[in-house]
Amino acid sequence: MVHPPSSHFHAGILLLAGLSLCNQAAHANDETLIQQRANAVVSLMSFTVVPDITASNLDIGSGTNEQSALTITQLGGGATMSEGFPIYLEGTLGYSRYDPQFVFTEGNETRTIPVKWNSLSATGGIGWDFSLHRDRFGGNLVLRPIANFTLGTVASDLRIGAALIENRTGKNLDFLDGGTLNVYGLGGSLMLDYELFSKSQDIDAELRYSYQQLQSFSGTADSVTGKANAENLGLYLRRRAPLFTWTLLDRPLRYVLEGARTEYLGEQRGLIGFNSLNSLGLGIELDSSKYKVFITRTRLVARYMFSHNTSGYSIGLAMSF
Repeated sequence: MVHPPSSHFHAGILLLAGLSLCNQAAHANDETLIQQRANAVVSLMSFTVVPDITASNLDIGSGTNEQSALTITQLGGGATMSEGFPIYLEGTLGYSRYDPQFVFTEGNETRTIPVKWNSLSATGGIGWDFSLHRDRFGGNLVLRPIANFTLGTVASDLRIGAALIENRTGKNLDFLDGGTLNVYGLGGSLMLDYELFSKSQDIDAELRYSYQQLQSFSGTADSVTGKANAENLGLYLRRRAPLFTWTLLDRPLRYVLEGARTEYLGEQRGLIGFNSLNSLGLGIELDSSKYKVFITRTRLVARYMFSHNTSGYSIGLAMSF
């Protein structure tokens, strides 16, 4: 059975509790520590450059009554154009916000200065499906190598008084106060993908390894650069089937069961307090393919997220075209 190509759009809202980010304070007059923070911000961008349902949106508190110290948001999708010409295209938009605390020391006087670092990235990918096996149920197993590329920017926003700025005029402070880093990334992914589409059920199973190297190439302060690697292994499982005999829009109303696990590798391992993140989801799917509309299916999924000393929830919206 030939199933028409589809693309998937993922978005989620995830609240995580019980984490605290270490080393939030640094002496701003120490170039090494500021350089480390620049690398840290680019490292946080690495969580947004790989399509990952378990990291669609992370909101991690600092363990205080202040606003969250870290926010990561990701929107993305991918599609194989056709079985006759199985080129695969994907794209991801990512945003992250990191709010460390810098400590300025002037003699016996110490001030804690809030800094807001924001990153925005766009990632594209192009691949090709190599069919490995088609089973008797009509399911298709493919091997999909993907080349990935990323462009992004990191902006720093330091809100301090003019008098303090006058006393600190180095290049590193220039970066902190309204500075930017522009970042590019190159890498690739290898995915093993099984898909079965039938009247009784749809099954998707994906195993994906991804690696990308991020490097800054221009910025406000020449002395400040950033680099990081994004590397993870992800497993995603989903089953969709009719919910009893219920229909809506003259099509069966379907339930959705899904599970996912992302294992962070290399520099990402332990970076935000855990080595992996798991997701279990339950939802419904509305089929509008009978009508001449751009969106053929819409899914609403509630997810429970958990890991080491971490738990939370998400509400996800997905669409097929």
